[in-house]
This record gives sequence, structure tokens and C-alpha cells, in this order.
Amino acid sequence: MTSVFQSIMVTSFLFLCVPVFSYQQPEGSIDSFRIYGDIKITIDRPADFSESRKTIITFFALPNGNSTEQTMGKKLQPGDDWHFDIQHIRAQTAFIRQQLSNQNFVVIYLENNYKSWPSWKQKHPDFKKEIPHLVDSLTGLFNSRRTNIYLNGHSGGGSFIFGYLAGVEHIPGRVKRISFLDSDYGYDSSYYPKFSRWLKEVKGSALNVFAYNDSVALYNGKPVVSATGGTWYRSHLLLKHLQDDFVFSQSLTDSLIIYRNRDKRIQFFFKGNVNRGIYHTQQVELNGFIHSVLCGTKFDSEKYRYYGVRAYTPFIE
Repeated sequence: MTSVFQSIMVTSFLFLCVPVFSYQQPEGSIDSFRIYGDIKITIDRPADFSESRKTIITFFALPNGNSTEQTMGKKLQPGDDWHFDIQHIRAQTAFIRQQLSNQNFVVIYLENNYKSWPSWKQKHPDFKKEIPHLVDSLTGLFNSRRTNIYLNGHSGGGSFIFGYLAGVEHIPGRVKRISFLDSDYGYDSSYYPKFSRWLKEVKGSALNVFAYNDSVALYNGKPVVSATGGTWYRSHLLLKHLQDDFVFSQSLTDSLIIYRNRDKRIQFFFKGNVNRGIYHTQQVELNGFIHSVLCGTKFDSEKYRYYGVRAYTPFIE
């Protein structure tokens, strides 16, 4: 495969593209550049990328207030910002690659100058055109036998996903998985027809939603969100809509309430909150990104457990 920058030069994607950095590591390569003037794109592709294999491109929209480096994570050193130790998407990616060893697993980090996708959308009234164009253009950089798109994001990153959904008439068939890691604040009934049609018509489509009961969470004695403004309420609203078209079963673990449809293509993971705490980042940190990619597949809970101990610790750089 040609390098990412070589690919950029030979595609129509050459609009306002400013390189930031590029480097190689044994487990893969990192390329970073800016587009639209205020978006930083960072592409993490495996070192053994092969055009003959299936490629999964996971677009990971960053949470509010976090940089790409913090989202990737690292081993904390004295004086480091605590944000470097709450997501570890880079290490979780390495774990996933070991499981999906016969596929190219690519992660594209999406950051903006405001460190907030809701704020970025306010600054870009044409976001309904710009976000789908961005996803399509970045996907076009990779040539392989078959390419599937996963849309993923934590916290405010869910706003990027909803921006994409707002900009497409129908969710394309090559979008195979949509994951909300405590990030579906923006859900309302207007999106449901697109979800329903996609899940019914696109073979292999999967939707998974992670949320904790933020409706009772307190910070310094004050509510974190309104009763209807958080992911707990929005996720249950989405589940209620889906229950009109799909049959779900419920199961319980020591910390989770899980809803699944019959073929496990649709899954909701609800974390209770008896002590009114904040579990926003733990849903990612405790193998959440791994589970968002592997749940419902033959690798589901293989060598890891969602909301268990970090399975990716050996891969933290």
C-alpha cells in the first residue's frame, strides 16, 4: 500500500490538507494532518496492512476537552495530565488487532480546534455535507479487497456521528457498525427511521450503545445533566423505539443491565448508579472500545471482559 500522504496526493481529497507528523512503529504507522483549517486527522494503520485483506476503518470522534494524544493514551509519568490514562484507544486498538489478525484494523482519530464536536458543528453550518464528505474521502485513501466503516465516539464524539447521519439520506451499506460510548446525547426520534432501515436492510449491520445512569449523577452536589438530557434517558429512548421493530432479551451482571436482540446485532449496556457517581470515562477505560468493536462477533468477551480489568495493559506505550 502506498503511504497515506501519497494517497492523499493522488485523490480529490487534496483540499486544505496540512501535514502535522508521520512516524512508523513496529505495530503500525501514524499519519496526522489538518483539513478544513480546524480539524486534525490522525490515522493509525497496522504495520502489516495488506490490500488483499478485509479492511475495517473505525472513525473515532474524540470526547469533549481531549486531545488525540490523550485519547490514544500512554503510561503516566510524574506531572502528566490524568487525561492520558482514561481511554487508551491506542492500546485497545493493539488488543483488537491481535484478535482480528486476518483483517486490517485502521483507526482514524477525529479532533477539532474547539475540542468539541457540538461546537464545531455550530461553527460549520454546512456540517451535513462536510462530515459525510470527510468520511468518504478518508475511506477512499485505503484500497483493499473489501472496506467496511465503523462509526465510533465517546462523549461529545457522538455529535460527529449524528452529524454524519443527518447528512446522508440513508446509512450506506458499507457502514457496518455504529457505537455510542456514552455519547448519544443528541438522539431524537428523527434519527430512528435511518437506524431502523439500516438494521433491517444492511447485512452485518450492528448498533451498540453504552450508557450509565447520569440522570442521578452528582458533581459537587449538583446534577451532571438534566433528567432528559443525558445518555441514560436518550439511550432508553432509542431502545424504546427499537423495541417496536425488534425483539430484545434482558440479562444482568453484577454491574450491568444488558439488552440484546436475537442475533446480537443490537446491544445496549446500561451501568447502574446507586451511589450517584460519575462513570462517564470508565465505560471506555474498562475495555469499552474493545467491546464496541468485538461484541456480537465470535471474539465477544474473548480474553477480555467488558467493565472488567484492563485487558490491554501490556500494550500501553
